[in-house]
Amino acid sequence: MSYKDTFITISDDSNLSSGVVPVPRNGKPTIASIEYDLLKNAPYQYTQEEVQFKTHLIKNQIESDYLDELREQFFSKPKACFRASPLVKNYGWGIHYNEQGKIAIYEVNSKAYEDFLDQEQITKLKGMRTKRKQ
Repeated sequence: MSYKDTFITISDDSNLSSGVVPVPRNGKPTIASIEYDLLKNAPYQYTQEEVQFKTHLIKNQIESDYLDELREQFFSKPKACFRASPLVKNYGWGIHYNEQGKIAIYEVNSKAYEDFLDQEQITKLKGMRTKRKQ
């Protein structure tokens, strides 16, 4: 399921006041660093599903002539939406879905982020919390 005309804000339990660029860990890209690179370098080029699948391929270093079959296999199990993305939970980035469902990221302290919050015609959803309420 993908959203349209929707803005996902950073998680309520995030204490970040600006966006943090995720970096690879131990020389290997993380889900957050891959998602960030894809979305920062190509805003509104990909849908949520395209980013999820590309992230899977990059993270697992998969190269194949059978991408359609791999994609079908990958999506045979439900995937969490980007409300659960580490970008909104841990790195201070909001995610906007345009009217075609293509996405881009915006830093929490940016004017564009604030502008999305002020727009009545788009749906606002909070990123999922990192920790459960006690």
